[in-house]
Amino acid sequence: MIGVIDSKICNIFSLTNMLKKLGSDYIVITKPEEFHKIDRLILPGVGAFPKAMENLKKFRLIDKIKDFSQKGSHILGICLGMQLLFEESLEFGKTTGLGLIPGKIVKISTDLVLPHMGWNDLKIIKKISVLKNVSDKSDVYFVHSYRAETDAKYIAATTEYGETIPAVVYKNNIYGTQFHPEKSQKWGEIILKNFINL
Repeated sequence: MIGVIDSKICNIFSLTNMLKKLGSDYIVITKPEEFHKIDRLILPGVGAFPKAMENLKKFRLIDKIKDFSQKGSHILGICLGMQLLFEESLEFGKTTGLGLIPGKIVKISTDLVLPHMGWNDLKIIKKISVLKNVSDKSDVYFVHSYRAETDAKYIAATTEYGETIPAVVYKNNIYGTQFHPEKSQKWGEIILKNFINL
């Protein structure tokens, strides 16, 4: 059973619709007591890092997410949800993150328009399990102004938008996509299906 965190930091309708399409059983997680029902977790998010962490704290979900990861259970962070997996963010000052992947979140350094919004190619560096059957240069859908700054060993795919941006990150049982797989049509479906089948 997949748990989808709903901490009121994005509309999860597109994601839950995609999970239905893929025939995956899921529940929407809004409180810590619901974690015992699941064996995988998706952390979506849109908006500002500080507000997202504030909401996770308010709903008492931070320790549960950390405990879940330490048990070796699979976690997928999407967009802002991916950024929350890191140690800290510099968006609107410094905010501590979940600390599941080493690194920090910084503003994209570019003269191009921000947010980086729309379709962009993936450059696949490491064929990790969630990227099985995903082609190099596949188009996926991004909406963000900040990016991860982390060691290359945690980066499985990148994209280019004024600079190189980590697009898929991972550490052991933790995965993150800077793009929205639920809005990325064919390739996003494959990635979510891979995560479901881990």
